[in-house]
Amino acid sequence: MKLVKLTLGLAVATATLAACNQNGEKAAVVSETGATQRAEAGVPDIVYVNSDSLLANYEYFKEVRTRLQGKAEAKEKSLRSQAESFQKEVQRFQQQAANMTVQQASATEQRLMQKQQQLQALQQNSGNELMTEESEEMKKIYDQVESYLKKLSEDKGYKMVLTYQRGNSAILYSDSTRDITSEVVQGLNQEYETVKADTAKAEEATKKK
Repeated sequence: MKLVKLTLGLAVATATLAACNQNGEKAAVVSETGATQRAEAGVPDIVYVNSDSLLANYEYFKEVRTRLQGKAEAKEKSLRSQAESFQKEVQRFQQQAANMTVQQASATEQRLMQKQQQLQALQQNSGNELMTEESEEMKKIYDQVESYLKKLSEDKGYKMVLTYQRGNSAILYSDSTRDITSEVVQGLNQEYETVKADTAKAEEATKKK
């Protein structure tokens, strides 16, 4: 028995980043005067982020992926152990069935069928729990990336932030000066470190009470 494999990965998160581009109302809007000044200064209005690099270096995403993979492996190990134990019970029944009365054999068979159904339900529930948690975590990542890109666009005057993934992108070519991936990764990681530090302080303060 194997758990449903995690779908958390670059494809999911790439779709997350792409969603940032589809909502035009959320793009940073700047005045015509500001646009002219940026043009004169050589600052682009449209930039892009390499989603592969972003996710490979975003610490929060990496921690979420590691944590969910650990949970999936632990659940699969537990289910495998229970499945092996159940299989041994079935084998014992098969070996001893000839010496059982009809009533004993029927009762044992019924019990094993119920146990099998319980194991199947447990497997399904475990997979659903992981998928639900993964979906919730990806929403958090989406919200954080979107929030940061919105602030960055307001600060820099970007009108649009595109997402790029090699082999799966509408952008066939762009000047490298429009690639803000490193800046976004650095900013996201700085924000995450601040959140982690604040959370740690809050937990420490709670323990002292």
